[in-house]
Amino acid sequence: MDRLKGKRALITGGTSGIGLETARRFLAEGARVSITGKSPGALENARKELGVDVLIIPSDASNVADQKRVGETLREAFGELDILFVNAGIAELKPVEQWDESGFDRNFAVNVKGPYFLIQALLPIFANPSSIVLNASINAHVGMPNTSVYGATKAAVLSLARTLAGELISRGIRVNAVSPGPISTPLYSKLGFSEADLKTVAASIQGQIPIGHFGKPSDIANAVVFLASDESAFTVGSELVIDGGMSNL
Repeated sequence: MDRLKGKRALITGGTSGIGLETARRFLAEGARVSITGKSPGALENARKELGVDVLIIPSDASNVADQKRVGETLREAFGELDILFVNAGIAELKPVEQWDESGFDRNFAVNVKGPYFLIQALLPIFANPSSIVLNASINAHVGMPNTSVYGATKAAVLSLARTLAGELISRGIRVNAVSPGPISTPLYSKLGFSEADLKTVAASIQGQIPIGHFGKPSDIANAVVFLASDESAFTVGSELVIDGGMSNL
């Protein structure tokens, strides 16, 4: 239970789902934790859930200036950073003909641009050694209908994991990625479906998972703890696919 003892960690999008569960696990493993989020209500709920010792930083994941401010806040509060879990992201699923430029740009801003400039802003304070874990998706691998933009953003995230792994390892920064399959999180409720349509979509997705059910946030959090800890000291530029066998079909 002390695999992250003394380590200083940032989790983006840490107010719900995978991010919140990972924050719980990091705390249980002895880390000093900071989270980001956009909604004031969600940030306050996370504070109540995680405790007053967690550093809460309001941040719009798509805004480059906010990423610089996150870096400055962490430098003042932590001095250095040992772990970054880039988890904040959005998923909008719709046919290719329904996309417009603003929606396309919004998805890439949240899922790719913001994370890229956050890493840039944090480079001066990363400890040596340290670990970056990027949250990608199996949608970067499987041709699921209606995920053209989301899948493209996550393919970009995986590309960053590989290229930054090679570029940053000389500084003692290990970069790896997790690629979750369908996980039971509030993400699906944010897709704009009616309750009935949401149940239909969930049943359709579940039918594509060989293990027969959605994953839990803890399934991903467990993998992130491993990649953040010294147990994975020889793991660089790797991707852990955690999808119940879905990408094997």
